Order: sequence, then structure tokens, then C-alpha cells
Amino acid sequence: MIKILKTEDEINNFRENLQKRGGDPDFAVERTVRAILNDVKAAGDEAVKNYTTRLDCDVLRYYRVPESVVEQCFEESDERFIAALKRCAYNIAAFHEKQMREGFCATGKDGVIIGQRVRPLDRVGIYVPGGTAAYPSSVLMTAIPAKTAGVGEIIMTTPPRKDGSPNPDTMAAAKLCGVDKIFLCGGAQAIAALAYGTGEIPRVAKIVGPGNVYVSMAKKLLFGTVDIDMIAGPSEILIIADKTANPAYIAADLLSQAEHDAMASAILITDSEETAGKTARELERQLEELPRKGMIKSSLISYGAAIVVGGMDAAVALANEIAPEHCEVLAENPLEYIGRLDNVGSLFLGEYSPEPLGDYYAGPNHVLPTNGTARFFSPLTVDDFYKKSGYVYYPKAALKAAARDITLIAEREDLAAHAGAVNIRIAAQ
Repeated sequence: MIKILKTEDEINNFRENLQKRGGDPDFAVERTVRAILNDVKAAGDEAVKNYTTRLDCDVLRYYRVPESVVEQCFEESDERFIAALKRCAYNIAAFHEKQMREGFCATGKDGVIIGQRVRPLDRVGIYVPGGTAAYPSSVLMTAIPAKTAGVGEIIMTTPPRKDGSPNPDTMAAAKLCGVDKIFLCGGAQAIAALAYGTGEIPRVAKIVGPGNVYVSMAKKLLFGTVDIDMIAGPSEILIIADKTANPAYIAADLLSQAEHDAMASAILITDSEETAGKTARELERQLEELPRKGMIKSSLISYGAAIVVGGMDAAVALANEIAPEHCEVLAENPLEYIGRLDNVGSLFLGEYSPEPLGDYYAGPNHVLPTNGTARFFSPLTVDDFYKKSGYVYYPKAALKAAARDITLIAEREDLAAHAGAVNIRIAAQ
């Protein structure tokens, strides 16, 4: 089922196929999304509600979910579930609090003052996938960093269930995180509503959170009208393993990502042919016990591989080239790899640090760059919810000392008015 690749040609062909997942834009999807954006911009809430009842449910029980309903979902939730959410939320908050930033103010000669202000965004939108499934963990991972940064208001959109009601687990998580307003709408129409603002849904400064191809396309098209976190693609995991790794653990972790989507990618890189072979057999065995085995099998056949390389240095180099969303190291002395794996969204070290630990509990964010974009994108952090601006104060003497340099450069750029704005002050002294 999973391919075992050894030759350079086999590996290169697999990587080319992997890169096609990001591929060229799907113009049919883009046309559909552009039409939705135009409709929402023109008709506001009416358009959003129409798309919701057309695509998600026959009758929408609520548009904005009443606070009493959110409270009821929280109070009626299983106590063990709420306790688990609270422990996860504590770890996520503790991790993200370490990312908080402060501005600075510095003084120089001649009374010069320069500095930077760091302040939170006033309002952000978080998109939480829903409909047939619930993702309360995505509420925690998007709302907690926003709260930590001090964002003034958090607006959440999430699709309703088929009966038009909100998912109670998602509502409970939103209550726990202090989300301010919740609207039952999903897809590109929800992204448009957050970006443009409607009669009921406020316009936000930034939209964060994962979604399907229509959500991603809407975020891409609206970037500039509103800020976004990233364009997320299908989930992926890459495991670096040596001969000491447990093939059963490797197989279980590969399966944990392949069950997300038929487009998900699950890759093993190892310097041990024996580890590759045993993992392939474990995948076959464990797959038969899983409810989503059809989709998992499709994922593994299309975008899964066990790659055998000449040594662990080669494994690290290949992992950095692929730049995976999730990277696990199941090897002797896993901590030595922290400073060697530069292009990963999130790194999991050792046989007792499986990827789901990061999805839910440990603290680092699970909103991560995909499709090789870990080469230049970062996970969602508190930084995503700040805006920064610099400030300058120069007294007369300091401007006079700088005037010659400023005017020389302005004149070389043929910007006479720039030079004039300085010279008029110097001439007046």
C-alpha cells in the first residue's frame, strides 16, 4: 500500500507529485468563490443566510447564537470533557504568554527619540470548521492567542449542523475561551462577511483558522481587504526514524494524519530498510481497525511513502527540503535534532511525543503552514494579533545634522519635494 522508495529517481518523482497538491489555482473554485464574495458584499446578511440554508441546513435555528444557548451548551457538557478542555487551554495559554511583546523607546544624541508601539488588533474573526464534525480544539488554538495578545473583540463563525443548530462542543470551547460573538455560517460566505462586515456580523481586521478549499480561496482573494493568517492546505506529517524506532508507533502516527483527508500526506524517512519494511506491514495491520480506512488508504497510496536514505544527515536534509507541517523524530537522542530541522511547522521529539499531543494539549499552536510553506511561514502565534508602528521625534539641531544626507538621497531618487520638506526647515533656522 505505502511505497518504499530507495532510488533518487523514485524520491524525486514522489516529491514532484507531492508538490502538485498545492498546484495551480482551481479556476472553477475561484469563480465560485468570487461570485459568493460579490453576493455577500452586495446583500450582506441576506446573502450569508441564503448560502447557509442552501449549503449547510434546511432551516437555520440561529444566525447569531444567543449567549444563553452558548452558556447552556457549556453547562450541559460532559464534566470530563470540560475538564480536559481546561487543561488543554491552560497549556496553550502558558505557551502563548511567552510570546508576548512590548514596545520600546530609545533616545539618541541631540535629543532624538525613536520607538515602536505594539498594540493588539481591535477585532478579529476566527473560522472554526464544522457541519458534520466538530473542532473545539481549533477554537482554543485561535481564540487563546488572540486573548493573550489583548484583542478587543473576537467574532467566531462556524457552520451549523444539518438541523440548523450549533455544535455544543464548539460552543462550550467558545464559552471557555471568552469568544464575544458567534455566528452560524461557514465557507466562503463566512469569510466574506467577516472581511466586509454585514448588518449583523462586524467587520474584522484579521481572519484566522483552518477551512476547506473554498475557505482558503476566499481568504486568498480577500487578503488586503483584511489580514489573514495563512493559506492552509491538506494536512501532512513527516517522520524521521532510525533503526531504534518502534514501527508500530511510526505507523500509528502516519495513520493519524492520513485520516484527515484523501489529500493528506504521510511520509517516513529512515536510514533503515528494516524499519521501512516493518512500518509498511504495521500500516496494513492497523489500517483494518480504523473506521476511515477507505480515505486513509487513498491518502497513503497517493501521497504516502517510506523513503530509505543513506544516513540520518540525509534524512534531515530531505526533511528540510520538503518542509512539512508536522515533523516527528523517532530516533536515538531526538533532542539533538532541534537545531537541525529548520523548515518544519511543528516538531515532535521522541517516541512519547506523537503529533496529536500538539493538536490538542501540549501548548504550541496547531494552525500550521502546509505544502512546503514552512520554509517561510510560521505557526499561528500571539504576534499574529499585534500591529506595530514606529515613532520619531527630532529636535531642530538633530534635523540640521541629518539634512545633508536626507536631501542627497532624495535628490538622487528625483524626489525634490522630499528634499524640500527638509530644506524649508533648515532655511528657516
